[in-house]
Amino acid sequence: MCCLAPLALTQVSGPAKKKVKRPAPPAVTPAQRAAAQGRVDGYLEASAEFPFEQPTALAPFFEQLFKQNPKPETPAPIHILHFGDSHTAADEWTGGLRDLFKEKFGDGGAGFSLAGHPFLGYRRFDARGGGTTLWRSEGLRAGKGDGYFGLGGVSIATERAAQSVFLNAGCDHLEVHYLQQPGGGDLALYDGDVRIGTISTDGELGPGAVRYDTPPGLHHFKLVTLRSRPVRLFGWVTDEDAGVTYEALGINGAEAGVMLRWNENMLATYLQRRSPGLIVLAYGTNEASDPNWDAVAYQAMFAELLQRLHRAAPAAALLALGPDDRWWRIRSQWRLVEGVDDVIQAQRKACLANACAYWDLRERMGGKGSIPDWITAGLAQPDHVHFTVAGYRRLASVLFQDIMRQYEMFKKARQEMTDHGQSKQDR
Repeated sequence: MCCLAPLALTQVSGPAKKKVKRPAPPAVTPAQRAAAQGRVDGYLEASAEFPFEQPTALAPFFEQLFKQNPKPETPAPIHILHFGDSHTAADEWTGGLRDLFKEKFGDGGAGFSLAGHPFLGYRRFDARGGGTTLWRSEGLRAGKGDGYFGLGGVSIATERAAQSVFLNAGCDHLEVHYLQQPGGGDLALYDGDVRIGTISTDGELGPGAVRYDTPPGLHHFKLVTLRSRPVRLFGWVTDEDAGVTYEALGINGAEAGVMLRWNENMLATYLQRRSPGLIVLAYGTNEASDPNWDAVAYQAMFAELLQRLHRAAPAAALLALGPDDRWWRIRSQWRLVEGVDDVIQAQRKACLANACAYWDLRERMGGKGSIPDWITAGLAQPDHVHFTVAGYRRLASVLFQDIMRQYEMFKKARQEMTDHGQSKQDR
């Protein structure tokens, strides 16, 4: 068991919110749906030839995959961290990618997941968690607070005894991430009904982590505060000895700039503990309708974020996913959100200058004005922003296939270089 420092848990409270009246789905005949599905298929086929900009930036990730497949002599997990907004938080898109990577490269566990249920809409299909109600959430979409939000940009905190969080997940190894702070409280850790440890979060202010080796298989972990002292939790890590983890780190309503409000040293510490092979950034949907958005400032911010991630995790490849085609309702009429154009251009320029691969989601799904066809096809929501379960799973399949095609090209080029080097030695 190794120890770093403690943190606090967050949850829930406030006045009841009015229900938002969502647009009703349009009436669609079977013929209309089939025609729209055909158009979507055509969009995806037409945009498949060159899906990535700067694809060579993915080489470090591909090298990790190559060394682990087929069975390596010394197996090791490969971690993929996917940061983003509501498209990520619901875990439909990321869950589809997770399933595909694990099917091909092995199940590495759930990896990092947030503690408790810190906000409405947070979900992980591979690690189910929750907790008592007297936790308050910090960080979130605005990044308000002291910046000590851990790996996922969200913490939960309490000063009360007998507050708990739980997680159901399979693993060989468990980590608990928390804020270490002067006067921090103690936590009892349970695996099922068995108490397996006590974690003190008292100490010099900074990132805390405790690691335990566990018997293989499914576990029900629980943390319980023991005294009325401050505790702040960031999340759990549940890993297997080998395979791929696909870790969804989404926050509803978030923009990319929120990551720069997280304490840089703390984020770097946790990124180094995870040692990711690939970091995915999926932002831009919310920026596109932000009235305060500025192209020059955004490009500079996005470049700074990429540079910060390169410094913290120099061995990781970076991949940015652009925003989807988005419309909004003005005077009962659906109109394009024109800001998507500017966000895509700013992201592309920042990626080009900072060794980050770029996948233009809007272009890949059919370009400007394509989301109505996805809605009619049953693949996107009537809000003209989000996708349906089937739509997210389709996008997961498309992105995975694009990555795998690039991976096959990498393997071929790598083999040619190896053969060329061997041939020179034989001369």
